[in-house]
Amino acid sequence: MLQRLLTFSDFNTNIVLLGSVLLGCACGVVGTFTVLRGRSLMADALAHAALPGVCIAFLITGSRELGPLLAGALAFGVLGVLAVMGISRSSRVKEDAAIALVLSTTFGLGVALLSIVQRSPDAAHAGLEGFIFGKAASMVVRDVQLIAVVAGLVVITCGIFYRQFKVLCFDREFAHSAGLRVQLLDLLLMGLVCVCTVVALPAVGLVLAVAMLTIPAVAARCWSDRLGIMAIIAAVVGAMSGAIGSGISAMKPKLSAGPVITLVAALIFIASLLCAPRRGLIAGWWRKRALRNKISLQNILRAIFEVQEAQQAALVPVCDVALKRAWTPAELDSLLRHAVRRGLVSREADRVALSPEGRKQAQAIVRTHRLWEVYLVTHAAIATDHVDRDADTIEHVLPAEIIAELEARLREDGRLPAVVIPDSPHAVAAHSRAGVHE
Repeated sequence: MLQRLLTFSDFNTNIVLLGSVLLGCACGVVGTFTVLRGRSLMADALAHAALPGVCIAFLITGSRELGPLLAGALAFGVLGVLAVMGISRSSRVKEDAAIALVLSTTFGLGVALLSIVQRSPDAAHAGLEGFIFGKAASMVVRDVQLIAVVAGLVVITCGIFYRQFKVLCFDREFAHSAGLRVQLLDLLLMGLVCVCTVVALPAVGLVLAVAMLTIPAVAARCWSDRLGIMAIIAAVVGAMSGAIGSGISAMKPKLSAGPVITLVAALIFIASLLCAPRRGLIAGWWRKRALRNKISLQNILRAIFEVQEAQQAALVPVCDVALKRAWTPAELDSLLRHAVRRGLVSREADRVALSPEGRKQAQAIVRTHRLWEVYLVTHAAIATDHVDRDADTIEHVLPAEIIAELEARLREDGRLPAVVIPDSPHAVAAHSRAGVHE
């Protein structure tokens, strides 16, 4: 089976794969706008509202043709969306409560109608419950053709209204003030969500349809903060989820395609959440760790410099350095060993000294710190006995451009010191009590 899957020699499997890929692309693109607009739960309510539409369409037509069933699902899905919007806007019921109300009511109606359909003597209803959990293996060529047409129209519509949706998703008030018809755009977006949700029913079912609209977009959000790139990534993630999930289901017939597609998308999201270079948890942990190490190293260099400055000595006692901050002996020893390995500090028994490179870096750190102190005292009216702490909270994360702007501002005010290392606005003692900033 694996060889037939890889060589695309099985016609039925190819049909399912193509349908799932097209569906994943369309849901990924629309889901991007849905997630950014904060309408993900609306898709869930819409999917559950589609079930009574499927049942009523079957009772009217007596056929399991996908077209009429999806038309019924679309009609009830639109009614569900309108019901949510109407309830939340015309009453005191908030949108989340309105969604829960419509979701539970329509799903209950759908289950009741499904029970009636299943008791029907007409055998054509067999398999209709597949719309609940999905049954991608039952797709035929006409179904894929319908999915292809719908997916193409959805993507084209998103492209045409890209700028309007972009403004709507990020700033509804600005969109309204710019003359955009916000309610119509909202309805159009929800209409696209309706179409994608309904088309997704045969593949993943109403229970998991919201996953195809949400997971690819959320995974894409981990990789980019630009809307266009995010939409492309979401389409790729949706397509990959559909292809891999359908392939696994084809190799393991006992596994339904819908849940497997959803699980594959969830695994891609977890990988994105962990490994994305900018927003991933691992990258974020690494950046925080690097920042903590940078701050710790700068603090130890500054502490040694200020003790040297106060004592007018190159070699200063480690105990005096320890009293500059609330370091434990273990923390201080670790910091000193790290600074020694970096070639910034030399240590002789219980005394330490800055190397030429360490002194150069320490001077830059102290200069930036004291310039901020001068600025905060003169422009922010912060008392001199409190300014050390305030300057210490921001000095470690300042880029060179901000430091240059700070110097330019002080130069304009005539407060830029002429010396490389300006005097501190407050007294800098040789040591202080542990844990107390000077």
